[in-house]
Amino acid sequence: MSLLRALLVLGRASNLPTVWSNCFVAFILGGGGPWGNLTPILIGATFFYLGGMYLNDAFDVGFDRQFRKERPIPSGAISEPSVWVLGILQLVLGLICFSVFSDVPYSLSILLTATIVVYNALHKAVTYSPVLMSLCRLVLFIAVASIGEMGVTGIAIWSAIALACYIIGLSYVARRESVGGIIAYWPCLLLIFPAVLAFFVNVGGFRVSGLILIIAYSIWVLQCLRNIYWVPKPKIGQAVSHLLAGIVIIDLMALGFVSLTWTIMLIILFLAALLFQKFIPAT
Repeated sequence: MSLLRALLVLGRASNLPTVWSNCFVAFILGGGGPWGNLTPILIGATFFYLGGMYLNDAFDVGFDRQFRKERPIPSGAISEPSVWVLGILQLVLGLICFSVFSDVPYSLSILLTATIVVYNALHKAVTYSPVLMSLCRLVLFIAVASIGEMGVTGIAIWSAIALACYIIGLSYVARRESVGGIIAYWPCLLLIFPAVLAFFVNVGGFRVSGLILIIAYSIWVLQCLRNIYWVPKPKIGQAVSHLLAGIVIIDLMALGFVSLTWTIMLIILFLAALLFQKFIPAT
């Protein structure tokens, strides 16, 4: 494994389009503002995600040496100390990017950093680790929304909660990818929350477009779950990867067809996530 590929695999770089879509939509739901603000937001969010993923491998090195020997550290593509240094450095750079904003976004970025570290330290030891993972996305979403001119709006909070529920369900399924075992059906119920929220918030003139997005989202989720529950040999990795790409569809449901430009942008990010997964594993 080349060093460049090792760095991309460590950061699960194929999932970055989902992080960027979260930032775009959270910023708009927070009232938007000067487009120049998006630059430090996107760079900072990228560093937070990559840093969190690097630390994930650093904390999990013992597990990976037993169950996932192809990962960069066990395979010898990069040393464990290097991963620790790079992970911590990227979290610091994320904090620096958010330090250009007011007290609220910066304070939330500090909370995000703490949440990332706690998740990585505990996720193999506690059964509720998917909740900790969901909090990382939730705090990022709210932190970005707080930068908008309207701040943390009600719809931004509800969208962040719906996204968090989806991440919890997805993460419970993903836990079985490496160690196997029976996958319960109940996590799938959490995947419904984004569609429920979209149904209630898209009223009046947005009803038809909302229903179209709900149908598209439902079809995508069902085809992902089919690869887990309704095939002779479950393809958990593929299903989880596609569910991760589906985060962009959730963002699109939260935003709706309010702008052709933003709709096209989110569709491009969705396709980019699927394309990148062909070269860099999403999990």
